[in-house]
Amino acid sequence: MTAEKTIAMPAAELDRSLDRLTDQILTRHQQLDDLVLVGIRTGGAFLAKRLADKIKGRVLRPVRVGVLDITLYRDDWTQLSHKPLVGKTELPGSIDDQEVVLVDDVLFTGRTVRAALDALIDYGRPRRIELAVLVDRGGRELPIHADYVAHVVNLQPSQRVNVYLTEMGRPDEVAIESGPPERA
Repeated sequence: MTAEKTIAMPAAELDRSLDRLTDQILTRHQQLDDLVLVGIRTGGAFLAKRLADKIKGRVLRPVRVGVLDITLYRDDWTQLSHKPLVGKTELPGSIDDQEVVLVDDVLFTGRTVRAALDALIDYGRPRRIELAVLVDRGGRELPIHADYVAHVVNLQPSQRVNVYLTEMGRPDEVAIESGPPERA
């Protein structure tokens, strides 16, 4: 049986959505010296890098970018595997007293963001932490919301959102597919 797949955001629209996120972030953060974009591994890390590139293209100044692995902070990590695959967290220096924008591809239950907050706090005490997501699909189980959202979709429980990026070896697109979403 093949899964149904609907393209919710083709490559050009995905790029425009990143432009909108860039506009939103720059509106709130004119002082870029204290700004750090931290992508949640994997999709969020690629999107954080793209956002940093777009910011640099607009203001001709680089913005710091980091990658956060949350594997061992997940509340379900013992259910994933008896040997979880832990990635590397790479932050561009201290995050103490910095303005951190966490970046992720899809916001669903809020559990991934909760894990990311726990992980981030282990590395320092930012002045503020905000959240930017490409897609908010609803279905929160925790009181978490995004400060910057490119696209909102309301899905049935039998559907999931998948973000495919060229950095993952796939053409850029956001797809709505059949099958239950991952509980993250």
